[in-house]
Amino acid sequence: MRPSSSARERGRGPLAGLRVVEVSAFVAAPLASMTLAQLGAEVIRIDPVGGGIDHHRWPETDDGTSLYWAGLNKGKRSVTLPLDTPEGQREAADIICADGPGAGILVTNLPARDWLGYEQLSARRPDLIMMRLRGDHDGSPAVDYTVNSASGFPHATGDEPAPVNHVLPAWDIAAGLYLTVGLLAAERRRQATGQGQEVTLALSDVMLATVGNLGYLADVQLNGASREPIGNSLYGAFGRDFATADGRRVMVVALTTRQFRSLGRATGLTEKLELTGPLMDVDLTTEGGRYTARHAIAAVLEPWFASRTLAELRSVFRDSGVLWGPYQTFRQLVEEDPRCSTENPLFSWIEQPGIGTLLAPGSPLVFSADPAPAAAPAPRLGADTEAVRARQEPARS
Repeated sequence: MRPSSSARERGRGPLAGLRVVEVSAFVAAPLASMTLAQLGAEVIRIDPVGGGIDHHRWPETDDGTSLYWAGLNKGKRSVTLPLDTPEGQREAADIICADGPGAGILVTNLPARDWLGYEQLSARRPDLIMMRLRGDHDGSPAVDYTVNSASGFPHATGDEPAPVNHVLPAWDIAAGLYLTVGLLAAERRRQATGQGQEVTLALSDVMLATVGNLGYLADVQLNGASREPIGNSLYGAFGRDFATADGRRVMVVALTTRQFRSLGRATGLTEKLELTGPLMDVDLTTEGGRYTARHAIAAVLEPWFASRTLAELRSVFRDSGVLWGPYQTFRQLVEEDPRCSTENPLFSWIEQPGIGTLLAPGSPLVFSADPAPAAAPAPRLGADTEAVRARQEPARS
């Protein structure tokens, strides 16, 4: 299978003409910049010579090439400079503050001081936009794992009181997407007023805002309630996992009365399921009623699922209106799920330097008027250093 011929398209997409410089590491800031690159922005990532602290992060290939780094830097340009020297710092600042209507935008999660400080950079380009991610709002350090431990979610995960960490870096991902929103908002204001600004975001504030927005802070304040772990059940409605005859597991959800009835029709268990309402003295037409009766409902459904294979479930549930999905390992996702293939326009084949041919996602956003470019590979570290230097325009003084 050959890589997409359009994988390295430049100057196309809804953000064509935007030029973003990234000086960062790990997940949130690189994800923010990659999101912009996948929509057509030119993104220049600047690293120290030899790579930053995330250049060899797992997972890796057998020869030590980071699949993690390649995954979060797709579609960018890579520049390496001796950032521990005044000359390298000055050259990096030149790139950040380069002239041009769509340039003068920086994304970073590194300490904003000395040459990388907003005051120093904006003195050279007054309309500079600087997106800066911090740990806590007071400037103290934090990472996804320390923020998540304080969020309350580990104590509501699993089925025992002991906290369970989630392996998905959810706060980093949310922070990365917040950074893109903030950047586009600041850039829109700059277009209207000609003014730049520094925009800061604290990783812990992303967590706190989310916990508040989902109602869990208010639940404690008004009801004195703190969510307990309930295994794989869905809080506040019916949903849980079931084992199949061939050793797989599936998740089944019925948020609405219509979905609950579809589940009954598809399994042929409507009458038995309806008996659980009077048995538990609840109204099964409400989410709360189905949640209260979840164990009785599951007891009716478990033998039905246990007697059927995953393939049989796919056949029975096709076009049934039932909300369900299989539990999959990463391997099963790649090898069995057609959504993770070129059947899905999200994916195309790319030739990743130093790694080989890979199936890679582009932007999940679909624009009818101005399509985003196809997936593009990450550059080799420092591959664009000389090209960026050659086209560098004099910075504003």
